[in-house]
Amino acid sequence: MTTLRLFTFALSILFCTPMMAELSGATKTELDEQIARTLAAFGAPSVSVAVVQDGQLAYARAFGSSDTERNKPATIQTRYAVGSISKQFTAAALLLAQEQGKLSIDDPVAKYFPDLTRAREVTIRELLSHTSGYEDYAPQDYIIPAWTKPTTPQAVMDTWAKKPLNFDPGTKWQYSNTNYVIAGSILEKVTGQSLVAFLQEHIFKPLGMSSVDDWAAPDALEAAAYTRYALGPPRPVAREGYGWYFAAGELSMTPSDLAKWDIALLRRRILSPASYKEFTQEVKLKNGTSTHYALGLFLGDMNGTPMWQHSGEVSGFLASNAVFPEKNAAVIVLSNEDGVDLIGRVSKDTAAALLEPANAETLNETEQVRAVLEGLQHGKIQRELFTSDANSYFGDNALIDYQSSLAPLGKLLLLLREKAQWRGGMKHLSYRAHFERNSVSLNIYLQPDGKIEQFLVEEQF
Repeated sequence: MTTLRLFTFALSILFCTPMMAELSGATKTELDEQIARTLAAFGAPSVSVAVVQDGQLAYARAFGSSDTERNKPATIQTRYAVGSISKQFTAAALLLAQEQGKLSIDDPVAKYFPDLTRAREVTIRELLSHTSGYEDYAPQDYIIPAWTKPTTPQAVMDTWAKKPLNFDPGTKWQYSNTNYVIAGSILEKVTGQSLVAFLQEHIFKPLGMSSVDDWAAPDALEAAAYTRYALGPPRPVAREGYGWYFAAGELSMTPSDLAKWDIALLRRRILSPASYKEFTQEVKLKNGTSTHYALGLFLGDMNGTPMWQHSGEVSGFLASNAVFPEKNAAVIVLSNEDGVDLIGRVSKDTAAALLEPANAETLNETEQVRAVLEGLQHGKIQRELFTSDANSYFGDNALIDYQSSLAPLGKLLLLLREKAQWRGGMKHLSYRAHFERNSVSLNIYLQPDGKIEQFLVEEQF
């Protein structure tokens, strides 16, 4: 690599295959059980998860089937399309090209593609931060007929990047895949390499990310693609034709290989300190308004813990990558079904287990809630667990209605604790319960001595 000193390259070799820093047995078991229950509740074919803790790969598990027609189990070697997570690699490639003196990310687009709309006014930085104004060519969340035929980046630019801008450059933030097609095309023009070849040379090979490839060329290790219509079962779905996603979302890999990239970010490898700062620093609008976006990364937090995050979607695949720089940790979740928010749920629960491990009190409370809810499904209640107020609420009519409305929901598959806070001298708990046939919310109050003051089951809309 022309921009990395030899000692930096040598260090990168040392961590190209991160050592496995195992999670504690209890946390690992908790994650295994939680993810398996969540997958069953959502009914998707598979989900694959990797966790980085203390800057090392600490957990890698795959659940379910990578190909239901062939009854093929998902493994940690199974590759998934990561969609728009690819954008952070495109942004990193542009920063590396800047380090090599081949461009500046503050160059106007006109320096490379002068025939695009208002190209003299739009910079590469505005492309990478979605503040350019170029219209998104792929806002749909399902595959449309046009996408089944091959295309080229030039054809995408000719059609969408020559339209009038949606807003003046730098004045608004609006997500647009078109931005990254232009950015990737600039990278290829200045380097003389294809984007994937550049990434292989400068990022994937140095980090030992051997599974990474262009997702449009599936092989035996790649999961099959599925979609969902409304609340129906997984259905095989067509994939986009070659060329549609390019620099905006073309990559495929395993969660463990994506973890190697996250570890490189946490250790500040590959990119120079100046590039690393630009990569992770929020780009603000010209009037100073926050965008909560850097270069290919959303900037936010999870319960007060700073987070760099990006999700991804292409036909039949959903992906999430969340990095917690202050905790030296990351959570990667990949799945082979679109149309269902399995990755959001798994990512949130996994991050919570990593950042805020459940204590014995929380686990005991959840088990008690499960037992009470399953008892109410059968019209039964352990009255010694309840206060006199709550016992007065659960009269004969209440128990009859709880049983008649909850029993048809079938088996309780998943019980998720959403929130815990204090109010009126009591602990207020919010849960979401997923049954075989529907989901409900639980609105619970516990007295300081642990007795149940309130246990309401509420329909979700």
